[in-house]
Amino acid sequence: MFEFLKKKKPVSPYDREKKIPVIRSSICTGEQVAGFKDRATGQFQEVMLIRSDADLQEYLRFYAVDKDDIQREW
Repeated sequence: MFEFLKKKKPVSPYDREKKIPVIRSSICTGEQVAGFKDRATGQFQEVMLIRSDADLQEYLRFYAVDKDDIQREW
């Protein structure tokens, strides 16, 4: 019950050679989604919604991403 409330588990491990950490931000609503973009295809894989700085820190820690490596897309 309430499976939809659980946070998403990683779909696949973060491969630094094949994927780029990305945060997509909506210009209109300000909503932010963290994920990874495939270097070869450009396909974006959403992994979590960023609602606060705590969510961003969890994304950084969980996937061992350096904050300076994140690209922003609007």
